[in-house]
Order: sequence, then C-alpha cells, then structure tokens
Amino acid sequence: MMLKETVVPRDYQTNIAKVASEKSTLVVMPTGTGKTLIAVLVAIDRLEKYPESKIMLMAPTKPLVEQHAKSFLDSTYVEKHDVVVLSGRIVPEDRREFYKIAKIIVATPQTIENDLDNGVLRLDDFSLLVVDECHRSVKKYAYPAVAKKFMLQSKHPLILGLTASPGSSKEKIDEICQNLFIDTVEIRSDIDEDIEKYVQPIQKEDIYVELPLEFKKAKMFFEEALKEDVYWLKEKHYIPIYTPPKKMLLDLQKRIIGSFIRGNKNPAMFAAMTKVISAIKIRYMLELLETQGISYVHDYITGLENSKKRNDKIVVNDVRVREAKKIIDELYVRGIEHPKMEKIIEIIKQMLESKRNARIICFANYRATVDKINNQLKNIGISSEVLIGQTMKEGKGLSQQEQVEILGEFNTGAFNVLIASSIGEEGLSISDVDVVIFYDAVASEIRRIQRIGRTGRNAPGKVIFLITKDSIDQAYYFASIAKEKKMKNILYGMKKKGVTKRKQNLIDFTKGE
Repeated sequence: MMLKETVVPRDYQTNIAKVASEKSTLVVMPTGTGKTLIAVLVAIDRLEKYPESKIMLMAPTKPLVEQHAKSFLDSTYVEKHDVVVLSGRIVPEDRREFYKIAKIIVATPQTIENDLDNGVLRLDDFSLLVVDECHRSVKKYAYPAVAKKFMLQSKHPLILGLTASPGSSKEKIDEICQNLFIDTVEIRSDIDEDIEKYVQPIQKEDIYVELPLEFKKAKMFFEEALKEDVYWLKEKHYIPIYTPPKKMLLDLQKRIIGSFIRGNKNPAMFAAMTKVISAIKIRYMLELLETQGISYVHDYITGLENSKKRNDKIVVNDVRVREAKKIIDELYVRGIEHPKMEKIIEIIKQMLESKRNARIICFANYRATVDKINNQLKNIGISSEVLIGQTMKEGKGLSQQEQVEILGEFNTGAFNVLIASSIGEEGLSISDVDVVIFYDAVASEIRRIQRIGRTGRNAPGKVIFLITKDSIDQAYYFASIAKEKKMKNILYGMKKKGVTKRKQNLIDFTKGE
C-alpha cells in the first residue's frame, strides 16, 4: 500500500507517525488537523514491515467508519476490495470471509467485540489496531475488551489511539492509556511550532443574556428549597461542601442505594435519600429554568405532580417549589421563551444578512430546543435542518443513513443552518463552517473542544457562546475552559515524562483467552 503522490503529509503528521510506528501511541490533536492521515501513514509502515498482516480501524459510529474507509481509498493506492466496512447488519458468516480476504477492516467496536467473543474473528494476523475517538476507552465500552484481545492474539501488536480530547482527569487519561496499552503520548495544539502555521484563527465571542425578573423570582424559590436540602446533607456529613456539583449529589445517591442493597435499614439513610433526591430534582429545575426556559421546567414539574412516587410528591409539595410553579404557570400560559431563543434567531438572521451563503452550526443539548430553533428559523424563511441521534427520549431520532444524507446536503450548501444535538460533536465529516454557536454551555472540555472543532478547518472561523448571566450556564462555561487547560498540562507532562504503566496481573490479563 502506497500513499498517492497528490497526498503530502505535513511535517507534524510525519513526525508523529514515526513515533506511532514504533510504540503504541495516544495522539491528541485538534479536530481537523489530520489525525486520520497519521493512521494511514502508520498503516503503510506496518504493512511494509509485515506484508502478510492486516490493519483494524475502529470508530464509534457507522458514518465515521465509512468516512475512515473513504480516507484510506482517497489517500492511498489500496485496492477497493481490500478495504472493507463491517457492521452488525452483515451476517457473521459473511464477516468471517471478509476478515480473511480484506487487508484493512474498518468497523464499529461492538461488531469486532461480538465477533471475537463468538469465534468469528481472531486477531493473530493484525499488526495495527487504530482506535478513533479513543476517549471512549473506559469502563464497559467495547474498545478496552478489543484492545486486550488484540494484545493477546496479535503476532506483532501495535495500537494507535486518536482523539481531540481524552478528558481533564489524570485518572481518566491513565485509564485510557492502560486500557489501550499505550507507551507514549503525542499531543499537538495551536501553540506548537510545527502545527501553528496550519491552524486557522478562530474568533471567540461571549454573548450574555439576562434572565427576566419573573425568571429570577422563580429561581430564588428553587434556590431556597435546594439550599435547605444540601445544608442538611452537609451538616449530617453526607457531603463535604455546601455547594455540591451535580456529580457529587449523583455519587451520593449511588452510595446510599448501594448501602440499601447491602441491607442497611438505618432510618437516617432513608432521610438522606429523600434529601439527595430532592436536591437533584430541584437542581435540575434550576438548570432548566436558567438555560432552557419556561416550557421545559413547566413540563418537568407537571410530570412530578402526576407521578405516584413518594419522593416526587415530597418535592412538588415543598412550599417554595409551589410558589415557583405559580410564576412558571403564568409565564407558560403567556408563551414566554428563554431570552436565549430570541437572541440566537437574531444572531443567525444578522449573519445571513451580512453573508448570504454563510454556513452555521448551532449546538443545543435538548431535542426540544433543537426542534424549536429549527421551527423558528423556518418560520422567518431561513433554510435549516436538524441533526440528532438515532434514539432520543423526547421523540423519534434519525437513522445513521439519514444523518449522513443531512450532512451531505449541508456540505453541498443545500441549507445554511444545521441545528445539532451532541451527535454533531464527534468526528463527523463537516466541510468548512463559518460559525459555531453554543446555545448551551457545556461543562465537559471534550464536548467544548469537539464543538469548536467544527469550524476553522480550512479558513478562519468564529465561535459564539450564548451564556445566561449568573447561572449554571456561566459556571459550565468557565469549568470547561479550566478543564481544557488542565488536560493540556497533563498531556504535555506525559509526553515529556512518559506514560506511567501499572503492572498487569497475568491471571486477569489472560482471563477469557
């Protein structure tokens, strides 16, 4: 397999590929800087060293899998029949034959894991395992299981992990490296000399909106109710601080449930469970009010009112929640929207007036918000479509084929605005985008990096953050920035000092083999 003459790797791609051809490597680079070509270069090297071997590349979704297969065909002289895309839709016996005849297998990890478990596939003859979006290589996701089988079965094992962001926690990064048997880390960002000249400038703009007075009144009642719950939990030593993040409350709930399962019937634990459930639900009401709007929190409280669960009744019967609900009901009847909704329509309208063929992606966390933005844009004559996942709690989703078709139409300029849920964040092939708009702030640095990476690929881009002033929106916004900075510090440290590797327990390592 040879690289086509028309494909000229950048210096940093060549340099990283040289390292990754010798050691199992975690590669962390901004979206759009050519991680896939690094995989191609390493694959070429492995096939030169081991001509009878094969290459396995895994990606989390079928559209991504097809995209990677196309990259191999477009950038090398590999024969078309030597690159095979596999999924669960192909029957196991046919997949068994493809594993035998193809040189490059591109598949979702679940397909590979199932075939390994069922004896349809062995990895003896594979010399490279490429793991795309490898930040998923934690817990019970299929990546770690496949990587372990690969290390056990392959005659010449080498693993290449690719991601724009593995996370800001040293523990999570270590877990990814351990699960993928990583020896070294290669990171590049826009501050590195060898990549700086290739990175397009991205202008960032923060646009703050103020909550209306009625929203603030309802917010005050929710905050008072929440304060009572968390203060009780802190004073009883269930949590260490008076302002616990959502994860701390959810972890406490899991611990209490675990205690119940182990047979602890202490009445104090039941009281603590009531308090933590109340705190989680009221905090969610606050988040909906501050970041989404009246209809969301109205529907959520109405659902609790109709619930037969005792804890739900306790929450909605709290006098402060009832007072907040009165305000919300009145605003709901009047059809009041969150001020961010009016602002995002205004921003998009102005952009399209100044640049008629502008291409814009809006990210929103809730399906209902995605639909609402889309409907409002269509109502004023702006061409837009939605991009959502296959299954959504709030309604029917889009199949992977439908997602590919919508992206194809967006890439060819069939419409100006794509309103996407989280499905639009990860790795999908989206051509030059002028502007990315965050309707919601996200606390995750992974999601922040992936969203921003949709613009500034081949031309300067712009990112707009819509932020509700003095809200959880604002807290999430600054949290994601801090996490990204922390992540880069950790990774540059690992690149310099090396990866700390735990000793494998031989019995655990060979279990199931």
